[in-house]
Amino acid sequence: MRKTTIFFLLIDLIAAACFVLFYGPYEDFRNTIINTAMVTKTHQYIAYTFYNENIVNKVLELNKYIPVSGNLDLDAIVIDTSEKKHYDNEYDEAVLKRENGNQDYKYLKVKVGKYNAHMVAVYHPENVKLLTIKSFNKGGNQETVLNMCKRTGGIVCINGGGFKDPDGWGSDIPNGYVIKDGEVVFAENKDKQDIIGITKDNKLLLVNATGEEAVAMGMRDGIQFGPFLILNGESIKYSSSAGGYDRAARVAIAQRKDGVILFLATEGTHGSGPTMKEVIDTLELYGAYNAANLDGGTSAQMVINNKLVNNPKNVFGQSVAGGRRVVTGFGLMPSK
Repeated sequence: MRKTTIFFLLIDLIAAACFVLFYGPYEDFRNTIINTAMVTKTHQYIAYTFYNENIVNKVLELNKYIPVSGNLDLDAIVIDTSEKKHYDNEYDEAVLKRENGNQDYKYLKVKVGKYNAHMVAVYHPENVKLLTIKSFNKGGNQETVLNMCKRTGGIVCINGGGFKDPDGWGSDIPNGYVIKDGEVVFAENKDKQDIIGITKDNKLLLVNATGEEAVAMGMRDGIQFGPFLILNGESIKYSSSAGGYDRAARVAIAQRKDGVILFLATEGTHGSGPTMKEVIDTLELYGAYNAANLDGGTSAQMVINNKLVNNPKNVFGQSVAGGRRVVTGFGLMPSK
Protein backbone atom coordinates (compact mmCIF):
# COMPACT_ATOMS: atom_id res chain seq x y z
CA MET A 1 0.00 0.00 0.00
CA ARG A 2 2.81 2.38 0.88
CA LYS A 3 4.55 1.78 -2.47
CA THR A 4 1.32 2.48 -4.33
CA THR A 5 0.84 5.75 -2.45
CA ILE A 6 4.39 6.87 -3.21
CA PHE A 7 3.95 5.95 -6.90
CA PHE A 8 0.79 8.03 -7.29
CA LEU A 9 2.35 10.87 -5.31
CA LEU A 10 5.26 10.92 -7.77
CA ILE A 11 2.83 10.91 -10.69
CA ASP A 12 0.99 13.88 -9.17
CA LEU A 13 4.25 15.77 -8.63
CA ILE A 14 5.39 15.15 -12.21
CA ALA A 15 2.00 16.25 -13.56
CA ALA A 16 2.09 19.39 -11.41
CA ALA A 17 5.64 20.19 -12.54
CA CYS A 18 4.65 19.76 -16.19
CA PHE A 19 1.60 21.97 -15.68
CA VAL A 20 3.72 24.74 -14.17
CA LEU A 21 6.35 24.37 -16.89
CA PHE A 22 3.93 24.47 -19.80
CA TYR A 23 1.34 26.88 -18.40
CA GLY A 24 3.24 28.86 -15.80
CA PRO A 25 5.18 32.11 -16.17
CA TYR A 26 7.93 30.56 -18.33
CA GLU A 27 7.26 32.36 -21.60
CA ASP A 28 10.65 31.49 -23.10
CA PHE A 29 9.94 27.79 -22.63
CA ARG A 30 6.46 28.13 -24.11
CA ASN A 31 7.74 30.11 -27.09
CA THR A 32 10.51 27.59 -27.72
CA ILE A 33 8.06 24.66 -27.68
CA ILE A 34 5.68 26.38 -30.09
CA ASN A 35 8.26 27.77 -32.48
CA THR A 36 10.26 24.55 -32.56
CA ALA A 37 7.15 22.51 -33.31
CA MET A 38 5.91 24.88 -35.99
CA VAL A 39 9.26 25.15 -37.81
CA THR A 40 9.66 21.37 -38.07
CA LYS A 41 6.52 21.16 -40.24
CA THR A 42 5.95 17.46 -39.49
CA HIS A 43 5.67 17.97 -35.71
CA GLN A 44 3.32 20.95 -35.55
CA TYR A 45 0.81 18.81 -33.67
CA ILE A 46 3.05 19.10 -30.58
CA ALA A 47 2.28 22.81 -30.26
CA TYR A 48 -1.47 22.19 -30.49
CA THR A 49 -1.28 19.33 -28.00
CA PHE A 50 -0.32 21.71 -25.19
CA TYR A 51 -1.65 25.07 -26.41
CA ASN A 52 -4.76 26.27 -28.18
CA GLU A 53 -4.68 27.89 -31.61
CA ASN A 54 -5.03 31.38 -30.18
CA ILE A 55 -1.86 31.05 -28.06
CA VAL A 56 0.08 29.45 -30.93
CA ASN A 57 -0.87 32.29 -33.27
CA LYS A 58 0.07 34.93 -30.69
CA VAL A 59 3.54 33.43 -30.27
CA LEU A 60 4.07 33.24 -34.03
CA GLU A 61 2.93 36.86 -34.39
CA LEU A 62 5.74 37.93 -32.03
CA ASN A 63 8.22 36.67 -34.59
CA LYS A 64 6.83 38.40 -37.67
CA TYR A 65 8.95 41.01 -39.39
CA ILE A 66 8.38 44.04 -41.61
CA PRO A 67 10.48 43.75 -44.79
CA VAL A 68 12.58 46.62 -46.06
CA SER A 69 10.85 48.43 -48.89
CA GLY A 70 12.45 49.85 -52.03
CA ASN A 71 14.64 48.55 -54.82
CA LEU A 72 18.18 47.29 -54.37
CA ASP A 73 20.82 49.84 -55.38
CA LEU A 74 23.57 47.70 -56.86
CA ASP A 75 25.42 50.81 -58.06
CA ALA A 76 26.39 51.36 -54.42
CA ILE A 77 28.49 48.18 -54.61
CA VAL A 78 31.89 49.14 -56.04
CA ILE A 79 34.05 46.03 -56.08
CA ASP A 80 37.49 46.63 -54.62
CA THR A 81 38.42 43.81 -52.26
CA SER A 82 42.12 44.64 -52.04
CA GLU A 83 43.85 44.81 -48.67
CA LYS A 84 43.92 48.34 -47.26
CA LYS A 85 46.54 50.20 -45.25
CA HIS A 86 43.96 51.84 -43.04
CA TYR A 87 40.72 50.40 -41.67
CA ASP A 88 37.54 52.01 -40.46
CA ASN A 89 37.31 49.83 -37.34
CA GLU A 90 38.37 46.49 -35.86
CA TYR A 91 35.69 44.61 -37.79
CA ASP A 92 36.77 46.17 -41.08
CA GLU A 93 40.34 45.14 -40.30
CA ALA A 94 39.23 41.62 -39.38
CA VAL A 95 37.63 41.24 -42.81
CA LEU A 96 40.24 42.91 -45.03
CA LYS A 97 43.57 42.13 -43.39
CA ARG A 98 44.88 39.03 -45.10
CA GLU A 99 45.81 35.92 -43.17
CA ASN A 100 49.03 34.15 -44.20
CA GLY A 101 48.85 35.81 -47.60
CA ASN A 102 45.58 34.09 -48.49
CA GLN A 103 44.10 36.13 -51.34
CA ASP A 104 40.99 33.95 -51.74
CA TYR A 105 39.27 34.17 -48.36
CA LYS A 106 39.66 34.69 -44.63
CA TYR A 107 38.07 32.55 -41.93
CA LEU A 108 36.83 34.27 -38.78
CA LYS A 109 35.53 32.74 -35.57
CA VAL A 110 32.79 35.05 -34.36
CA LYS A 111 29.97 35.19 -31.85
CA VAL A 112 26.35 35.65 -32.90
CA GLY A 113 24.62 36.51 -29.67
CA LYS A 114 26.08 33.99 -27.24
CA TYR A 115 26.55 31.30 -29.89
CA ASN A 116 29.75 30.35 -31.68
CA ALA A 117 29.70 30.99 -35.41
CA HIS A 118 31.88 30.74 -38.49
CA MET A 119 32.34 33.60 -40.94
CA VAL A 120 34.29 33.62 -44.19
CA ALA A 121 35.19 36.81 -46.05
CA VAL A 122 35.37 35.99 -49.77
CA TYR A 123 37.69 38.25 -51.75
CA HIS A 124 36.68 37.00 -55.21
CA PRO A 125 32.92 37.40 -55.66
CA GLU A 126 33.34 36.36 -59.28
CA ASN A 127 34.27 32.90 -58.02
CA VAL A 128 31.14 32.43 -55.90
CA LYS A 129 29.00 29.88 -57.74
CA LEU A 130 25.81 27.97 -57.09
CA LEU A 131 26.15 24.37 -55.95
CA THR A 132 23.44 21.90 -56.88
CA ILE A 133 22.86 18.18 -56.69
CA LYS A 134 23.27 16.30 -59.98
CA SER A 135 19.55 16.28 -60.79
CA PHE A 136 16.26 17.36 -59.23
CA ASN A 137 13.08 15.42 -58.55
CA LYS A 138 14.52 12.03 -59.49
CA GLY A 139 14.44 10.48 -56.02
CA GLY A 140 17.29 10.17 -53.52
CA ASN A 141 19.77 12.57 -55.12
CA GLN A 142 20.42 14.86 -52.16
CA GLU A 143 24.00 15.50 -51.04
CA THR A 144 25.67 16.96 -48.01
CA VAL A 145 27.40 20.29 -48.54
CA LEU A 146 30.68 18.45 -47.91
CA ASN A 147 30.02 16.08 -50.81
CA MET A 148 28.88 18.85 -53.16
CA CYS A 149 31.92 20.93 -52.26
CA LYS A 150 34.30 18.03 -52.89
CA ARG A 151 32.62 17.06 -56.16
CA THR A 152 32.73 20.59 -57.58
CA GLY A 153 36.18 21.48 -56.26
CA GLY A 154 34.95 24.22 -53.94
CA ILE A 155 37.22 25.89 -51.41
CA VAL A 156 34.52 27.24 -49.07
CA CYS A 157 30.87 26.15 -49.29
CA ILE A 158 27.61 26.74 -47.44
CA ASN A 159 24.12 25.34 -47.91
CA GLY A 160 21.57 27.35 -49.84
CA GLY A 161 17.82 27.00 -50.32
CA GLY A 162 15.14 24.77 -48.93
CA PHE A 163 13.54 21.62 -50.26
CA LYS A 164 10.36 19.64 -49.94
CA ASP A 165 10.35 17.71 -46.68
CA PRO A 166 7.06 15.80 -46.35
CA ASP A 167 8.28 13.18 -43.89
CA GLY A 168 11.25 14.80 -42.15
CA TRP A 169 13.83 13.00 -44.31
CA GLY A 170 14.09 15.64 -47.02
CA SER A 171 13.91 15.19 -50.77
CA ASP A 172 15.64 16.22 -53.97
CA ILE A 173 12.86 18.68 -54.85
CA PRO A 174 13.86 22.33 -54.25
CA ASN A 175 11.45 24.90 -52.90
CA GLY A 176 10.91 27.44 -55.65
CA TYR A 177 13.42 28.60 -58.21
CA VAL A 178 16.96 27.46 -58.91
CA ILE A 179 19.04 29.55 -61.32
CA LYS A 180 22.41 28.37 -62.60
CA ASP A 181 24.68 29.97 -65.21
CA GLY A 182 21.97 32.44 -66.18
CA GLU A 183 19.24 29.85 -66.72
CA VAL A 184 16.26 28.76 -64.64
CA VAL A 185 17.04 25.06 -64.12
CA PHE A 186 14.15 24.39 -61.72
CA ALA A 187 10.88 26.19 -61.03
CA GLU A 188 8.13 25.09 -58.69
CA ASN A 189 5.72 27.55 -60.34
CA LYS A 190 5.77 30.91 -62.13
CA ASP A 191 4.94 33.12 -59.13
CA LYS A 192 7.05 36.02 -57.93
CA GLN A 193 9.20 34.91 -55.00
CA ASP A 194 12.17 36.14 -52.95
CA ILE A 195 15.28 35.10 -54.87
CA ILE A 196 18.86 35.33 -53.60
CA GLY A 197 21.69 35.24 -56.10
CA ILE A 198 24.85 36.58 -57.70
CA THR A 199 24.73 38.70 -60.84
CA LYS A 200 27.00 38.49 -63.85
CA ASP A 201 28.65 41.61 -62.38
CA ASN A 202 29.36 39.59 -59.22
CA LYS A 203 26.98 41.46 -56.96
CA LEU A 204 24.53 39.98 -54.47
CA LEU A 205 21.05 40.47 -55.93
CA LEU A 206 18.05 40.16 -53.62
CA VAL A 207 14.80 40.49 -55.52
CA ASN A 208 11.15 39.52 -55.41
CA ALA A 209 10.55 38.28 -58.92
CA THR A 210 9.95 35.27 -61.11
CA GLY A 211 12.99 33.24 -62.09
CA GLU A 212 12.88 34.62 -65.62
CA GLU A 213 12.69 38.19 -64.32
CA ALA A 214 15.69 37.60 -62.05
CA VAL A 215 17.68 36.27 -65.01
CA ALA A 216 16.66 39.32 -67.05
CA MET A 217 18.05 41.49 -64.23
CA GLY A 218 21.43 39.81 -64.68
CA MET A 219 21.33 37.02 -62.11
CA ARG A 220 23.69 34.18 -63.05
CA ASP A 221 23.28 31.94 -59.97
CA GLY A 222 20.48 31.99 -57.44
CA ILE A 223 17.91 30.22 -55.30
CA GLN A 224 14.57 31.02 -53.72
CA PHE A 225 14.73 31.66 -49.99
CA GLY A 226 14.61 34.41 -47.38
CA PRO A 227 13.90 36.60 -45.69
CA PHE A 228 16.14 39.38 -46.93
CA LEU A 229 17.87 40.72 -43.83
CA ILE A 230 19.59 43.90 -45.04
CA LEU A 231 18.86 45.95 -48.17
CA ASN A 232 20.92 49.01 -49.06
CA GLY A 233 22.30 49.10 -45.52
CA GLU A 234 18.83 49.05 -43.90
CA SER A 235 17.79 46.01 -41.87
CA ILE A 236 14.35 44.48 -41.55
CA LYS A 237 12.20 45.47 -38.60
CA TYR A 238 11.44 42.67 -36.17
CA SER A 239 10.25 41.93 -32.65
CA SER A 240 11.99 38.88 -31.16
CA SER A 241 13.21 37.24 -34.36
CA ALA A 242 11.93 36.92 -37.91
CA GLY A 243 9.61 34.71 -39.87
CA GLY A 244 8.36 32.56 -37.00
CA TYR A 245 11.64 30.65 -36.67
CA ASP A 246 12.58 31.86 -33.18
CA ARG A 247 16.03 30.50 -32.24
CA ALA A 248 17.91 28.09 -34.50
CA ALA A 249 21.21 27.42 -36.22
CA ARG A 250 21.54 30.05 -38.95
CA VAL A 251 23.18 30.47 -42.34
CA ALA A 252 23.40 33.77 -44.20
CA ILE A 253 25.07 35.34 -47.22
CA ALA A 254 25.95 39.03 -47.39
CA GLN A 255 27.96 41.53 -49.40
CA ARG A 256 29.80 44.63 -48.30
CA LYS A 257 29.92 47.85 -50.34
CA ASP A 258 33.47 46.97 -51.38
CA GLY A 259 32.24 43.72 -52.93
CA VAL A 260 33.54 41.31 -50.27
CA ILE A 261 31.03 38.51 -49.82
CA LEU A 262 30.41 37.13 -46.32
CA PHE A 263 29.37 33.55 -45.61
CA LEU A 264 28.02 32.99 -42.09
CA ALA A 265 27.05 29.73 -40.38
CA THR A 266 26.23 29.51 -36.69
CA GLU A 267 26.05 26.71 -34.19
CA GLY A 268 22.76 25.83 -32.56
CA THR A 269 19.66 23.73 -33.00
CA HIS A 270 15.90 24.27 -33.16
CA GLY A 271 14.93 26.39 -30.20
CA SER A 272 18.55 26.98 -29.20
CA GLY A 273 20.55 29.27 -31.45
CA PRO A 274 20.78 32.89 -32.57
CA THR A 275 17.75 34.95 -33.51
CA MET A 276 17.56 36.77 -36.81
CA LYS A 277 18.16 39.99 -34.90
CA GLU A 278 21.46 38.67 -33.61
CA VAL A 279 22.47 37.53 -37.10
CA ILE A 280 21.67 40.96 -38.52
CA ASP A 281 23.56 42.74 -35.74
CA THR A 282 26.64 40.61 -36.41
CA LEU A 283 26.56 41.08 -40.18
CA GLU A 284 26.21 44.84 -39.75
CA LEU A 285 29.27 44.92 -37.51
CA TYR A 286 31.30 43.35 -40.33
CA GLY A 287 30.03 45.81 -42.90
CA ALA A 288 27.21 43.97 -44.64
CA TYR A 289 25.31 46.26 -47.02
CA ASN A 290 22.99 43.59 -48.41
CA ALA A 291 22.25 40.27 -46.74
CA ALA A 292 19.83 37.35 -46.82
CA ASN A 293 18.93 34.37 -44.70
CA LEU A 294 19.61 30.91 -46.11
CA ASP A 295 18.27 27.53 -44.99
CA GLY A 296 19.32 26.85 -41.40
CA GLY A 297 18.41 24.44 -38.64
CA THR A 298 19.65 20.94 -39.32
CA SER A 299 20.67 22.02 -42.84
CA ALA A 300 23.15 24.62 -41.53
CA GLN A 301 26.58 23.66 -42.91
CA MET A 302 29.88 25.32 -43.75
CA VAL A 303 32.77 23.49 -45.39
CA ILE A 304 36.31 24.84 -45.67
CA ASN A 305 39.00 22.91 -47.53
CA ASN A 306 36.98 19.68 -47.46
CA LYS A 307 36.24 19.93 -43.74
CA LEU A 308 32.85 20.54 -42.14
CA VAL A 309 33.66 23.28 -39.63
CA ASN A 310 30.33 23.56 -37.81
CA ASN A 311 28.37 20.93 -35.90
CA PRO A 312 24.94 20.44 -37.52
CA LYS A 313 22.28 19.10 -35.14
CA ASN A 314 18.82 17.72 -35.70
CA VAL A 315 15.65 18.88 -33.99
CA PHE A 316 16.46 16.67 -30.99
CA GLY A 317 19.89 18.28 -30.52
CA GLN A 318 21.79 15.26 -31.84
CA SER A 319 24.84 15.81 -34.06
CA VAL A 320 24.37 14.86 -37.71
CA ALA A 321 27.65 13.30 -38.79
CA GLY A 322 28.83 14.81 -42.07
CA GLY A 323 25.84 17.15 -42.24
CA ARG A 324 22.31 16.82 -43.57
CA ARG A 325 21.72 16.09 -47.24
CA VAL A 326 20.44 19.16 -49.10
CA VAL A 327 19.89 20.25 -52.71
CA THR A 328 21.67 23.60 -53.21
CA GLY A 329 24.44 25.76 -51.79
CA PHE A 330 26.93 28.50 -52.58
CA GLY A 331 30.62 27.82 -53.01
CA LEU A 332 33.86 29.71 -53.54
CA MET A 333 35.63 28.09 -56.47
CA PRO A 334 39.36 28.29 -57.20
CA SER A 335 40.58 31.07 -59.49
CA LYS A 336 41.30 29.85 -63.01
